[in-house]
Amino acid sequence: MKVLAVNGSPRKNENTAVLLRSALGGAHENGAETRLVNLYDLNFKGCLSCFACKRKGSLCNGICAVKDDLKEVLEYALSCDVIFLGSPIYFGEVTGVMRSFLERLFFPNLSYNEGELSTFPGKIASGFIYTMNVPKDVMEKINYEAIFTQNQRLLELFHGKSEILISNDTYQFHDYSKYDASRFDENHKAKVKETQFPIDCQNAYDMGILLTKVE
Repeated sequence: MKVLAVNGSPRKNENTAVLLRSALGGAHENGAETRLVNLYDLNFKGCLSCFACKRKGSLCNGICAVKDDLKEVLEYALSCDVIFLGSPIYFGEVTGVMRSFLERLFFPNLSYNEGELSTFPGKIASGFIYTMNVPKDVMEKINYEAIFTQNQRLLELFHGKSEILISNDTYQFHDYSKYDASRFDENHKAKVKETQFPIDCQNAYDMGILLTKVE
């Protein structure tokens, strides 16, 4: 079993990356081969609207035709049994690089034919991990969850089970005193990091076990 984790955060060792590694730990527990990719290490853009993947007789086979750093990642992703996606939320959305990745992943597998949603012939399970500075009540008030549900529906293109994990009220700075951030209570943030974030990590680990469990 092959499992890919895609990190859409610019930080390779902070909240999003830690949770993705926890998910991979759960997958490894079930004997999966795991790999982590950091999107900010790659040189690529979003969909170029070239429509090569929609041409009659196309040999794209669900892989974006654009040849850049993302091509090999997309090829590997579509050969996997499980994909974990992770992104912090910036202004109510996933990061720009994650959005660009999703465009390139989804569009070649979206059918333009009547009565058909997906052209993908296989089955890939997925888990999307979202991290954010705002607490849960604020997230619900501004309805971030609509975005999460939309992404979950798009992941149905790959015919597999899709799970969501949300980590709220995250600890952003190693030293809050160095930043103009009086809106946030460092003691509260530290407490959340100490008490809730380990639970989020365990939930990510459990998700890794769940999605790689052979039924």
